[in-house]
Amino acid sequence: MKRFVVIGLGNFGATVAEELYAKGHDVAVLDTKEEAVDRISRRVSRAAVGDGRQIEALERIGTKSATTAIVNTGDDVAASILATLALRDLGVRDIYVKVVSSDHARVMEKLGVTETVFPERESGQLLATRISSPGLLNYVDLGSGFSIQEMAVPDSWIGRSLRELALPRRYRISIVAIHDVLSDTIRSAPDPDAPLKESDTLLVAGRNEDLAKVAESK
Repeated sequence: MKRFVVIGLGNFGATVAEELYAKGHDVAVLDTKEEAVDRISRRVSRAAVGDGRQIEALERIGTKSATTAIVNTGDDVAASILATLALRDLGVRDIYVKVVSSDHARVMEKLGVTETVFPERESGQLLATRISSPGLLNYVDLGSGFSIQEMAVPDSWIGRSLRELALPRRYRISIVAIHDVLSDTIRSAPDPDAPLKESDTLLVAGRNEDLAKVAESK
């Protein structure tokens, strides 16, 4: 079990807190709005009304024993900076900050946060990638031109095996796993001789340009 602190209970912060708690972790949350704290209090370990910029408020929810914090202060860039400095003073090792612009991200990166998160931009990029490639079901950007994508099996591949298709040689991509959506089973080490089915989706890794060619396959 890990210990997390979430500052700010907007949609992003509340969702992260609830998901971490559901996964069995110790989660303390802090927000200036009493109604936001009340809504989530039964779905986290500890919830308190307070200002994440104040060390006393952070200490009250046990921040000193946490190794990871998530800062979600909305459009208030100054609040995210001051909250991050307070967390650093309390010895929190990993700090993730939701940012609202590229300039905001640059400032937080200068402060040495573990990662900046820009949900609106990332969601927009994901949607644009998905709707521009009709066969694409999901997408994870790994950076440096690489990604992992979930795609439907092209019609011309149905009934053929991975060995027969020779995808690493033909497309320079690798099949990480196969998901049978009918039985909801995932094979992380797929049988190279098993024929692909219409109900399968493929988890594929490779360079973005190579994956684009695969997504266009018929």
